[in-house]
Amino acid sequence: MSAKPHSPEKAYSNEAFMSSRDGRPMRILAEYLEPKSRLEWHQVRDTIVFFGSARLISEEDAAARAADPDADPEKAKAQVHMARYYEASRELARRLTEWSKQLDSDERRFVVCTGGGPGIMEAANRGASEAKGMNVGLGISLPMEDSGNPYVTRSLAFEFHYFFMRKFWFTYLAKAIVAMPGGFGTLDELFEILTLIQTFKIKKRLPIVLFGTEYWDEIVNFDALVKFGTINADDLDLMFRTDSVDEAFEYITSDLMEHALKDPGERL
Repeated sequence: MSAKPHSPEKAYSNEAFMSSRDGRPMRILAEYLEPKSRLEWHQVRDTIVFFGSARLISEEDAAARAADPDADPEKAKAQVHMARYYEASRELARRLTEWSKQLDSDERRFVVCTGGGPGIMEAANRGASEAKGMNVGLGISLPMEDSGNPYVTRSLAFEFHYFFMRKFWFTYLAKAIVAMPGGFGTLDELFEILTLIQTFKIKKRLPIVLFGTEYWDEIVNFDALVKFGTINADDLDLMFRTDSVDEAFEYITSDLMEHALKDPGERL
């Protein structure tokens, strides 16, 4: 009786190999090609990216926590104070989505994009969803944080392992950035993009809104960087600082109408 022929496993089906150190280049490439394929399928031409803290909550939730007799009063007070940025993100994303849906284009232009998590990310995805617009969530697998929020368009929800691939997709399609108050992650994302613009690695026009002057003026002393000569005074013009949803909306839409619509140009 002849032995049954052995059918070796294909390399791309070999989970042990794909999860190994030698398989890392394939995993990295997958985090480039799979999002590219999906975004192109949905005709997402470019995005407006919202950065901000995963820890901020809505005004409704903040009020409920403040009313809890067991709540830490100082923490509850801070949450109520910072909840305005959740609501501002939600409103701004909604208005930008409504505006973008009115554009005459075969592609989806200026789609709201976030890191896909809670806090400011949830708020922006929520606002876009309330405007009945598709929106993107570029999630990252983290041990201490939920990876997704329910407002991301399901077919445009991504889960990354590599931070640098996630940051690539933030930057590659972005035509505007909104930086709300945030922690280490927000600072990292903001300063990397500022560095890329300053060094001309990003050649496209990329308006950046710093929302929340009380927060940003205390957290980062940009004027001191000019004073000590570590950046040029002109570098401050890379950011538009405001506390107004109206001003942020007008700044972003006017810039996009003048530059991005007439001349989409290179993405990077």
